[in-house]
Amino acid sequence: MDNLKKLEVWFVTGTQHLYGPETLKQVAADSAKIAGYLDKAPGISQKIVFKPILTTPDSITELCTDANNSKNCIGLITWMHTFSPAKMWIRGLSILNKPFLHFHTQLNRDIPWESIDMNFMNLNQSAHGDREFGFISTRMRLNRKVVVGHYKDPEAIERITVWIRAASAYNDAINMKVARFGDNMRDVAVTEGNKVSAQMKMGYSVYGFGIGDLVKKVSEISPSSIKKLLAEYGSEYKLTKSVAFSDTLKEAARIELGMEAFLESGNFKAFTTTFEDLHGLKQLPGLAVQRLMAKGYGFGAEGDWKTAALVRSMKVMSQGLKGGTSFMEDYTYHFDPKGMRVLGAHMLEVCPTIARAKPAVEIHPLSIGGKEDPARLVFKTTPGNAINVSVIDLGNRFRMIVNEVEVVKCPDMPNLPVASVLWKPQPDLKTGAAAWIMAGGAHHTGFSTSINAEYLEDFANMIGIEYLLIGEKFDFISFKNELRWNELYYHISDGII
Repeated sequence: MDNLKKLEVWFVTGTQHLYGPETLKQVAADSAKIAGYLDKAPGISQKIVFKPILTTPDSITELCTDANNSKNCIGLITWMHTFSPAKMWIRGLSILNKPFLHFHTQLNRDIPWESIDMNFMNLNQSAHGDREFGFISTRMRLNRKVVVGHYKDPEAIERITVWIRAASAYNDAINMKVARFGDNMRDVAVTEGNKVSAQMKMGYSVYGFGIGDLVKKVSEISPSSIKKLLAEYGSEYKLTKSVAFSDTLKEAARIELGMEAFLESGNFKAFTTTFEDLHGLKQLPGLAVQRLMAKGYGFGAEGDWKTAALVRSMKVMSQGLKGGTSFMEDYTYHFDPKGMRVLGAHMLEVCPTIARAKPAVEIHPLSIGGKEDPARLVFKTTPGNAINVSVIDLGNRFRMIVNEVEVVKCPDMPNLPVASVLWKPQPDLKTGAAAWIMAGGAHHTGFSTSINAEYLEDFANMIGIEYLLIGEKFDFISFKNELRWNELYYHISDGII
């Protein structure tokens, strides 16, 4: 995955010439100080670049044009140090195609009660200067995030770090290519969707390939490359001698190397497979998919390209953070009244970044697909807070649904040798599952122990899709009303002036 620090967020300050050159010099110095502090703040994943202060419509338009054309700029942080008449911003904001965050802050934390005078008031006007900017952003119906607080406030900085990671995912998504090996699982509805609409709204493009294209790459892998990868398996995972020297594991290594070569050659960031289209492969790719996800690729099973792209975006957001991100599926329920739980798993394809301990490579039969017994990583997931996320196509719009969950310790399952996770949905299983189903959430999801719902809210806002949260503080009546209101809004929103 690309190094996040290669990218930039521009710190942009609005003011005007009304206050004279000395005041503008101070505005510039103060802005540079805040930008520099943010750039060095813990958790900030991108460079924060100070840009010269903006005082005219032309300078604002030029800045927005430069941001649009910059490959490194992923978004803007805007702040009005003094009053900045908002009509100056209309032309620039109307052409801006990068996300922006409005930081409602000021240089001084406290009011200097004994020394405050009109000179101080003329310089430090963000309390009403940002309201002017906020009005024009709302009047122009612009999506943005608003963060309020002193620039050294840890809570405000944390909200900015979340937005920056979401902006990184947005920047990645608009250049994302998804490889689809085979088609959709036959007769399945939710994994289908409109790829043209997805590219228009979310940026990524989906390319379909016959499984023979992948088989060709797999057949070209050399014995020496396989041997080297087998040694890597031995150092990273637990495995028995019978597994280590098996033809099955060698074939799994061959598939992994061929699949990675295919994805690298086409500059793909995510991919799908389906067990209904494996002609020419000896086993369903399991170990290969798990390890490629660990390297940052997005994945969706049974042709689920929307989830593959979602998992990739979640991995970009979570890069370098504690925990992990994986493709997931809600598999079965534990309805014990003393503690209702969801068992999340899949046949093979769960990412080891969420593993609690060193995974084991195992070989077991697979009851579907009609191929040889596949190799896979088997592990349990680290307890703690997590999120489960689905993106669905409703025809007239895309909807993102996020369920906050609590991962709990999973009992041993000696007859189910798969990677798995056990969780409690918020606010509880009955309510959470009912709300998920009412909203049309899919059975395939992106699952993460690294990031929380705010990351996905920011990301959904940037790409302009509907966002729904099922969390600890949840009211079913309000949720059902939200679904109804959203239906009306998205029906008429293109006509709102």
